Amino acid sequence: MGRPSTVVPGRFGQELKVEKVRWSRKQGTGNPSRPIFVLMHGWGSNEEDMADLMRYVAPYNDYASLRAPMVVPGSERGMFGPGYTWFHDMRPEQEDLDRDGYAAARAVDAWVSANIPEDRPVVAMGFSQGAMLAVHLLRVNPERYRASICLSGFLAPGLVPGTAPADERLAGLNKPVFLGFGSDDTTVPKYEFRALAAWLDEHVWLHTTEYDHLEHAVDMREMNDLRQWLGEIDVTSGLM
Repeated sequence: MGRPSTVVPGRFGQELKVEKVRWSRKQGTGNPSRPIFVLMHGWGSNEEDMADLMRYVAPYNDYASLRAPMVVPGSERGMFGPGYTWFHDMRPEQEDLDRDGYAAARAVDAWVSANIPEDRPVVAMGFSQGAMLAVHLLRVNPERYRASICLSGFLAPGLVPGTAPADERLAGLNKPVFLGFGSDDTTVPKYEFRALAAWLDEHVWLHTTEYDHLEHAVDMREMNDLRQWLGEIDVTSGLM
């Protein structure tokens, strides 16, 4: 475990547990012949935001949209209720990110193990913090995940030993990964996207696109590209 956080109470790398989930129809068993999506939101958001994207990218696939375990301080007073976070800061850096990323990925992976049948393929999909986790799940347990979708994410540097234990295995598995980011994103610096894309290109089967004039967000161009890509890798039917 790492140092105390000055933003979200607790210590970087402390153990986490996923407890709140929004399921698709029939508790995620509406279309069991297709992979199920595990969705992870970003800083200050909740499980509803990511679930809303599914109607655009994979309306006939099941999903489980996870709520991050920690509350963003002060968000309880907001108009829409509390917002949640996977990490002890919006975007931790260096060793702090290694520790928090590993703790959150282990929590998600443990939830998947406990709640989704072993023989059902899982697609990890996230935005921002959740996008970092969609990649980090592959660095923790790559065999379990059919593909990953990283929307405006970032990469843990791997400075803390043991926090990305499967990197060498991942490089030999040819896992499909979709990486999308905006040219006008000021939340995650462009050099971090470049570093993430370069790392992924060496470890996975990467599809990446930079979207002109897009900030730290998603838009219909990205959703359309993602829907097409999911059909190409046989995760979805490709129908709307």
